[in-house]
Amino acid sequence: MDRRDPAAADAAVLRRADDLGPGLIGEIADGRAVALGSGLLAAVQRQCELARAALAGGQPVYGVNTGMGALSGVALTAGQQLAHQRNLLLGRAVGGPPWLSRAQARAVLAVRLRTLLSGDAGVSAALCERLAVMLNRDLVPAVPRDGIGCAGEIIPLAHAFGPLAGIGAVLADGGLADRAAAGAAAARPAGAALRECGLAPYPLGPKEGIALLAGVPGATALAVLALRDARALITRMAAAAALSIAAVRASRDPYQAACARGDAELAAVLARLRQAVGTEPQPAALQAPVSFRVAGPVLAHLQRAAAAASAAAERALAGVTDSPAFLGGRFTGTAGFHGIDLAAGCDQLTAALAHAAEVSAARLHRLLDPAVTGLPAQLAAAPGAQAGLVAVHKRAAGEVHALRRLAVATPVGLIETSGGQEDVQSFGWEAAQVLREALRHAGAVTACEALAACQAIALSGRPVPAGCRGLHGRLAAAVGPIGADRPFGADIQRLLEMPWTDGESAGQVVP
Repeated sequence: MDRRDPAAADAAVLRRADDLGPGLIGEIADGRAVALGSGLLAAVQRQCELARAALAGGQPVYGVNTGMGALSGVALTAGQQLAHQRNLLLGRAVGGPPWLSRAQARAVLAVRLRTLLSGDAGVSAALCERLAVMLNRDLVPAVPRDGIGCAGEIIPLAHAFGPLAGIGAVLADGGLADRAAAGAAAARPAGAALRECGLAPYPLGPKEGIALLAGVPGATALAVLALRDARALITRMAAAAALSIAAVRASRDPYQAACARGDAELAAVLARLRQAVGTEPQPAALQAPVSFRVAGPVLAHLQRAAAAASAAAERALAGVTDSPAFLGGRFTGTAGFHGIDLAAGCDQLTAALAHAAEVSAARLHRLLDPAVTGLPAQLAAAPGAQAGLVAVHKRAAGEVHALRRLAVATPVGLIETSGGQEDVQSFGWEAAQVLREALRHAGAVTACEALAACQAIALSGRPVPAGCRGLHGRLAAAVGPIGADRPFGADIQRLLEMPWTDGESAGQVVP
């Protein structure tokens, strides 16, 4: 029988560890409950009993009957071992606000649950059940967003899982927690929150403290959520490019199927662009500016980068991330905490977003140029008396500059810690956070381009290609006619927060 929390009416029932994939992690982040199948729990408990039998043999096991880091050579007495697993969550909780958002912190819990259900950690079924209860009761830990200078993720994970044992804090309001200004006021003591739910602090068993601190569940969770938003943003970038192509009457030559020979990804992108913009019997010029002609390759590269980061996240979910892991009947030290795969995948996508945003901003600049569009300068209804959309391009330029500062290799720059025991970091957590920032800036550039394209189409009076009519109609209705200067920041924000397509959630690309 499946063990469900009474409040979990629409719980996702897990019968295998790999049921908890990226899609479901996203749903859990958004608030969905989870139930653990009895067969899965029984398998976890069998592995736990084998691991504890191995521990009884007395051989040194890192972080269980020894200290950690530079103190791993210190053997712990039987009495010290009893308190050690809880102590691991105490001294490492050195972070502070701003906290992760409610959705991000729930995703961290979900990814940790996935890795524990694999059996590698040798933890009890009861610990997995308590994680599910935390999710289903919406007891969301206050997890620091920044300052993660460790070889793995022990600092944020101490905050993420301390509340299980009554340590640390949980979010008092998921909305406020997204704002740095809310600070410590957005959190409340975990012990009090547990009591309000009728729960006692969870008594950590052998190896359960170090298991909660192992691996890269944070970087994995943050990447999974960022990638969901990245896919939505890439669709928006393609839509904005199509509107711009239509607005300037660009030649459709670069989007022909023959241009994608040998590149299936590019062929699919060009097909979607052709469907959106149709044909242009009388292009405005023999060749449009480069920013229009390269729309296909830029979007194809974005999709490839997103796919590579998604594959890295899948590997992190499926791989061995515990250390020491209980593999083949013995405890084995691993390097699953390093996370370089995730860090590199996030960095690659951040760089691709930076380039795509630069190209988008270049198209926006050309939309303001009468030599390219044949329309009034700066897309003003009355140039001179009105400034038009010139400052919209300046907003985009500022967002692009911010992106350029983000497009650096996150893992470069090692800092030794723990007396030299931890002499390397991948900074995968930071790479995922940088990706989220990149999405925010690139989303703003895309909204600026779409606003300018809609205005150019309105000033031209020409019909909108059939493939763009639905999108154009939705965006134009949201913005309304632009007959004079006004605070265009409000229009940009409206485009950022509204869904552009029926399948997109409101605000999905506004991290």
